[in-house]
Amino acid sequence: MDDLRGKVALVTGASRGIGRAAAVGLAKAGIHIAVNFLTNYRKARQTLDEIENAGGRGLLLQADVSSSDQVLSMVGKIEQDLGPIDILVNNAGMIRPQSLEEVKEQDWDLIIDVNLKSAFLCTQAVLESMRSRRWGRIINIASLAAQVGGFVGPHYSAAKAGLLGLTHCYAKLLADQGITVNAINPALIETDMVANNPLVNPQMVPIGRFGAPDEVAAVVTMLAGNGYITGQSISVNGGMYFT
Repeated sequence: MDDLRGKVALVTGASRGIGRAAAVGLAKAGIHIAVNFLTNYRKARQTLDEIENAGGRGLLLQADVSSSDQVLSMVGKIEQDLGPIDILVNNAGMIRPQSLEEVKEQDWDLIIDVNLKSAFLCTQAVLESMRSRRWGRIINIASLAAQVGGFVGPHYSAAKAGLLGLTHCYAKLLADQGITVNAINPALIETDMVANNPLVNPQMVPIGRFGAPDEVAAVVTMLAGNGYITGQSISVNGGMYFT
């Protein structure tokens, strides 16, 4: 495993849930963390507090990662204050459970922008620096919905499936440049998204419980430290889907 101490990571959507757990887990490995959030400063500040309590160094950055201008501005601020970004965790996302009849064009555009376009924009923004240093880790947080559909709607499943395709393409093109690209497919992790979805319950999971954000974060940290795993889609789903 690589020594990650002193590396710089950007975790998008890090104010809560999987993003917060990933940010804190990486900080415990000695990584400096850029904590991205969109609206909830209080929860993002709590993430930063956990990072600092773990002995880490962090930076709060409010930005809409589906906006290219805001992404470029955010990356510039990180490079100025923490240094070049070594690890990118594309975690930002949103869920909007809707039936087939309810999904309108604006719903489709919003979910694709937040869950898929954001990962493309952030990856493109950090690639030049990673390629010049021949070292980088890109970790995309996808979903079981990319593999089996789901209860959320076609827009969400399509966005997460697109994220897997994006992962495979970047992994193939960057494999000889010291940059690994992988995806994680969580399912029914105990976050606000799951807690607020009346269509899911722990009995749906073969293991019999919801997963913990820390159980996903552990895989993020493992992938950050491993230079031989690339192009993979790792399922963290309690046995809901076998690959």
